[in-house]
Amino acid sequence: MTLNRRAFLHTSLALMSAGAAGIVPATASAAASGTPVEGGTLTYAIPQEPPSLVSLLDTNTAIRNISAKITEGLLRYDAQFKPRPLLATSWVISADGLEYTFKLRPAVTWHDGREFTSADVRYSVLTQQKLGPRGRITLANVARVDTPDPLTVVLVLSKPTPYLIKALSSAELPIVPQHRYGEGDPLTSPNLNAPIGTGPFIFDKWVRGSYISLRKNPNYWRKGTPHLDHVIYRIVPDQSAISAALETGEADAAGNVALSDLGRLAALAQLRIDDTYDAYLNNASFLEFNVESPVLAKPDVRKAIARALDRNFIRDNIYYKRSTVVNSPVPAVLSNYYDDSTFHYPYDLVAANRLLDDAGYKRQSDGQRFALRLTTIPGPDFKRTADYLRAALSRVGIKLSILDGDQPTFLRRAYIAREFDLNINGLGRLYDPTVGVQRIYWSDGVKHPLIWINASHYQNPQVDELFRQAAVETDEPKRGAAFREIQRIVGRDLPVLPLVTVPSLQVYNARVHNLSNSIDLAAGDFSDTWIEART
Repeated sequence: MTLNRRAFLHTSLALMSAGAAGIVPATASAAASGTPVEGGTLTYAIPQEPPSLVSLLDTNTAIRNISAKITEGLLRYDAQFKPRPLLATSWVISADGLEYTFKLRPAVTWHDGREFTSADVRYSVLTQQKLGPRGRITLANVARVDTPDPLTVVLVLSKPTPYLIKALSSAELPIVPQHRYGEGDPLTSPNLNAPIGTGPFIFDKWVRGSYISLRKNPNYWRKGTPHLDHVIYRIVPDQSAISAALETGEADAAGNVALSDLGRLAALAQLRIDDTYDAYLNNASFLEFNVESPVLAKPDVRKAIARALDRNFIRDNIYYKRSTVVNSPVPAVLSNYYDDSTFHYPYDLVAANRLLDDAGYKRQSDGQRFALRLTTIPGPDFKRTADYLRAALSRVGIKLSILDGDQPTFLRRAYIAREFDLNINGLGRLYDPTVGVQRIYWSDGVKHPLIWINASHYQNPQVDELFRQAAVETDEPKRGAAFREIQRIVGRDLPVLPLVTVPSLQVYNARVHNLSNSIDLAAGDFSDTWIEART
């Protein structure tokens, strides 16, 4: 029997909201999974080593999934994105939307024994506002953070921020210990690689290139959890080796399993596959055009490249039909804001060739028109997409050179040195367009470069103004109208071509129960996870 996690998630998150503390009882899933077994070690295989272990200043998925087990946020969310208590037990938003007052959970301690207070919240919010890639947008309207007492924090805003209440999860805005960072540069703090948090698991050891070890927090504020004694993140760069580890039982669970292996793994009685769509991150693959490139500065060239690509082929053959074609940067699940009317660029080689001819790029004697450099975010599916692009664009006379490299190399090329013409990127479109979509087009990313913000260097004052209006608009119909107009404009300008959704996959052993207890799936905290003893 395959576990239907969507049904489980709705059940467990509903239980999460019960009671003033908003805590999931230790027996929340007992009806579905039996009484939790205490103890044991969960070994989770991951394909790449994370750059750090705290998602405060880098929201890379590899970081956030581990960070949320150690470091908590103010809130968590049910399946309808409604906020539930975590480090904050209650909150009040003023009638004008300019003050958010949070009452904090008492008697919570950091893993080093120090007390958690409002000063830690203030430091975390202001630090992410200044240095976080999403904080510059999410927290842009935070004018100050008041701490009237150790268990009260007030976010005072300069303008209404209707999406802010959805941005306070453990992975999205982790609350870190101010005393651990001190007055130094947060980007070089030892807490990034050996974190102290308030969460259910304590950082134990990081053996570079091998594994990251977490151990149970015996003083966790939520009594009776966690159930596991240890969590081991085993770094296994080769996807075939991850599949083998799942088959042999060396790994109890894994994400980013090779899509080509899923058919075989699904046939094994001891394994379960969870491909629930992640509606919090809304991950997708994008082709970003460097609009400062002389060739790609012409919209018709960008549209020709879009017509030369068969996104259905990418969906069916690279993602094995486990993704969907994306026709707008705004996720379709955010139906009040969605408009795909200008993003239809169907595969048509005749149209692509005609657009390139009309743009002044006739084929030369060797059949080529021009050459471009392609960078790609690391990952086997992105690499396979790059190989497809090289073959597809050669059919219309474009020679593509693929620039390989690890994650730091990719980030430097795409956002600092800008040594690319085309860029295949994986981006979370998130729970609100202001947070997840604005950064793709925001011209502030040209003036003040930051990773994950506007790699194409697109600048359109009208789009900027519409984003500014939507960011503070509390009238939902008006807000939706602004987002729909943005989509119509960027669909015509096409600085970025959406490709396909990136599936969120986890494969796990049947002995593992309650692997996810949060709307953001793999970025839950494992506090409810338990594992049966081996037989």
